[in-house]
Amino acid sequence: MKLISFVHEVEDQFVKLQDLEAFVEVAGLGSFGLAAERLHLTQPAVSQRIISLERDLKVRLFERSTRRVTLTATGAQLLGRAHAIVAEVHRAEAAAWMLSEGHSGQVSVGFVGTATYELLPRVTRRIRSELPDIELQVHGEQLSPSLLDRLLAGDLDLAILRNPPTHVDLDTQLLRSEQLVAAVPSDSDWAGRKTIRLSQLSEQTFISYPRHPASAMYDTMLEACRQAGFRPAATIEVRETSTLVTFVAAGLGVAVVPEPVRTLALAGVRYLPITDSDIRTDLVLAASRRNPLAAVARVAALIRDTARA
Repeated sequence: MKLISFVHEVEDQFVKLQDLEAFVEVAGLGSFGLAAERLHLTQPAVSQRIISLERDLKVRLFERSTRRVTLTATGAQLLGRAHAIVAEVHRAEAAAWMLSEGHSGQVSVGFVGTATYELLPRVTRRIRSELPDIELQVHGEQLSPSLLDRLLAGDLDLAILRNPPTHVDLDTQLLRSEQLVAAVPSDSDWAGRKTIRLSQLSEQTFISYPRHPASAMYDTMLEACRQAGFRPAATIEVRETSTLVTFVAAGLGVAVVPEPVRTLALAGVRYLPITDSDIRTDLVLAASRRNPLAAVARVAALIRDTARA
């Protein structure tokens, strides 16, 4: 019982890590000289560390002779705990280095709906491959206003959104400018064309993102139609890109979407380049200026590289 109490007492005392490391090496090698070589120290320096440890703990750890060094019963009882303490400190040091260098940590990223199907999978695969120790949390099919609110509230570390307003607490970077295409039912009169004039769809119902909360793509769609000389007579508003494309496939209307939405290759939908409107939409990476984590910077760099590839 006394030895067990002693071991627990050791954990509560201030013991220098270097002294414990010297103890572990001497015990394992059975030699002060070999331990000195392993630790890249002189033999007297190793001996001094053992003496310091014995003085701090008020016990004798080794039986010393001119021929050999052996553990005392107390030293043998302490050795397992010393191994565990040294290993735990080294793990903590490694973890701290990983965090400081941005190789580990938790990063939360939100994606606007139109970037969910093309960019999110590529970003996620690269982060898992190139930054495997970063715990990535992804949130797809979001509207830009919601992403902006969550970013400013600290619920997200990064957000990929469209046309965010200038804000003193945000850093924003253009990822790319995307062409608009028309999504039409594959059984419609326009499905066999290679391109389309948006004005040809002026009498159709437009499936759009919502006005409230104001989706960036709603205003972009209206501006594209304005350039083509009309305003949609009827709209059906949906929140998710998958729902929007599904409604087009169901023949409920047509839509104007960024070109990468083509990756959502749903049966029943054709995507056609628009020839009578040159409106494009910007995809932007936003981050809070108050987030200093190196892991966030590494993920942001990878997102920029992936989006521009």
